[in-house]
Amino acid sequence: MSTRFAEQVAVITGAGSGIGKAVAMRLAAEGAAVVLGSRGKDAGERVAEEIREAGGRALFVPTDVTVEADVARLTEAAVGEYGRLDMAFNNAGAVRAFGPVAEIDEAGWRADLELNLTAVFYGLRHQVPALVASGGGAILNNASNLGVVGMASVAPYVAAKHGVVGLTKAVALESAEQGVRVNALVSGAVDTPAFRNSMGATPEGEAAVVALHPIGRVAAPDEIASFCAYLLSREASFVTGAALAIDGGFTAR
Repeated sequence: MSTRFAEQVAVITGAGSGIGKAVAMRLAAEGAAVVLGSRGKDAGERVAEEIREAGGRALFVPTDVTVEADVARLTEAAVGEYGRLDMAFNNAGAVRAFGPVAEIDEAGWRADLELNLTAVFYGLRHQVPALVASGGGAILNNASNLGVVGMASVAPYVAAKHGVVGLTKAVALESAEQGVRVNALVSGAVDTPAFRNSMGATPEGEAAVVALHPIGRVAAPDEIASFCAYLLSREASFVTGAALAIDGGFTAR
């Protein structure tokens, strides 16, 4: 087992499945204690138990990232249980409103911004001071590829994810002298349960999504996790304020 993250503590949201789960498993396998936040209690507990059964350290905290008190409690749980916080991956997100902008109501707009942008603000608001108190560390915000390009029929999500990139850059500048790095992940489509239940639910849908990626396929969760682990590690100590793509060429067009 690698010890790259020995004695370090990470908070991960959206950790019940998909990318969040893959990152949690990867960090734990390399020595980190991971504190998992997710609205899905059963799924989150299963991931934590899987990590513990493999010899890792994991704690699950039920978390609705659109509620600031929940986000604060997640960070507090990491410090309370393990004494420090060194890394955070703000990963929770989903499309809440679909259709042309003229047909999206205020509730749909607010739902996308709350889950995909305001939740990241809540995370940063509580994670940065905890990281500073631990002597510094790294934060990674999942902006997805739609944080740097547009797509029709999901305007609120695109706006929120572009906001994540801007928020990342601003907080990276604020936090650099305190030893805290902040970056944004620009990820393409990933073969997760959410992908299989939506875009990849039919062969036609999957083919259409694959066609957007010049590399000719979607990513495996472990591929994303390895990139995230690097960005959160001290090996990436000179990387901050960046929006970094792992998207099979999606944003290179």
